[in-house]
Amino acid sequence: MTSLSNSEHNDLDTLPEYDLSDRQSTRGKYYQAYQQGHTVRIHQDDGSVITHFFTLEDGAIFLAPDVREYFPDAETVNQALRGLIELIPHKR
Repeated sequence: MTSLSNSEHNDLDTLPEYDLSDRQSTRGKYYQAYQQGHTVRIHQDDGSVITHFFTLEDGAIFLAPDVREYFPDAETVNQALRGLIELIPHKR
């Protein structure tokens, strides 16, 4: 099984007419709103609409993109934070 890089994967999934490489965008534009929760509406063929509201689980956090480069998953984040916790004096 061959693994594709993100750019190779995106090139295969994105049609040429959807080239967004030169667009002006704002990173994190919807970050605050997403943290408050979001609604997904699924429009059925029969005209009905199914609505789901999603919120972050308790304790869930977003990592900034620059931090994610170093800590790509929960295991690495928790390992690093446990190392920092050991450096903090215990509260009495």
